[in-house]
Amino acid sequence: MIDLPFNQPGRFWRGNLHTHSDRSDGALSPAETVRRYREAGYDFLAVTDHFRTEYGFPVTDTRPLRTPGFTTLLGAELHAPRTEAGPKWHIVAVGLPLDFSPPEPGESGPELARRARTAGAFIGMAHPAASLLTAADAESLDAAHAVEVYNALSAREDRAESWHLTDVLLNRGHRLHAYAADDAHFQPQDPPGCAAWVQVRAQSLDPAALLYSLKAGHYYSSTGPELLDIRLEDGLIKVRCSPARKVFLSGGAPGAQVVEGEALTEASLPVAMFERGYCRVTVEDATGGRAWSNPIQLRARPHASTQI
Repeated sequence: MIDLPFNQPGRFWRGNLHTHSDRSDGALSPAETVRRYREAGYDFLAVTDHFRTEYGFPVTDTRPLRTPGFTTLLGAELHAPRTEAGPKWHIVAVGLPLDFSPPEPGESGPELARRARTAGAFIGMAHPAASLLTAADAESLDAAHAVEVYNALSAREDRAESWHLTDVLLNRGHRLHAYAADDAHFQPQDPPGCAAWVQVRAQSLDPAALLYSLKAGHYYSSTGPELLDIRLEDGLIKVRCSPARKVFLSGGAPGAQVVEGEALTEASLPVAMFERGYCRVTVEDATGGRAWSNPIQLRARPHASTQI
């Protein structure tokens, strides 16, 4: 049951799964967008332009922008009616075919997401906090592989984090992973890009290998710190990380196990309070940057989606 990325073959590759170019409402061309991430030390990027009528339903072809040591994943941000609070869904789909067809008349967001998943895409529930998604909304999006638990663009409206909704879904038995992303548009009023990312464990930078690992949950998310290892031994979650001021374990029960100090690089935290469900690790560094593990399932139980 304990399927963590740290003991998987390969290495970690840094990437962003939610980005916009001037093919929709971003400020920069796809080439310039890719250049910024490549020069910031990223290994891969998904340009996910808005898949809407006014932009011609783009799946932006970034394949010519791949270089030795840097690759791209094809994708888009999908939209269809509607959520409880908003007129349109926001759904990240990474790994779409270039000929993915526009929404059919009357096609709902959950139906569109199912079609994208069937076409091979990794499906992310984009910025739930900023979209004011309800638990009912989220449960209807049954094709999702993961929740976008941190969206850097949404920090400007104080709705960057979506862990609360994710924890509610996990406690209801939904097996979901969790990722952080920029949602970068590079518009003058926006926060800078390259602020939130995933570290994906894969044997190579081949797009198919990255996509497989994303679907399997073999990654962690960060706005700064590194997670070097997480393992379960003798009732303890043992964490190794870059220097941190806080390491804590939270999950499917109220409360947390916390270790605090200066320049912590190791911590051991008991899992007993979460043993009936799941737990997750958060590391916070001296500047307030955080890294998050994917949810760690501690006990098999019925769940809403069995798709892989």
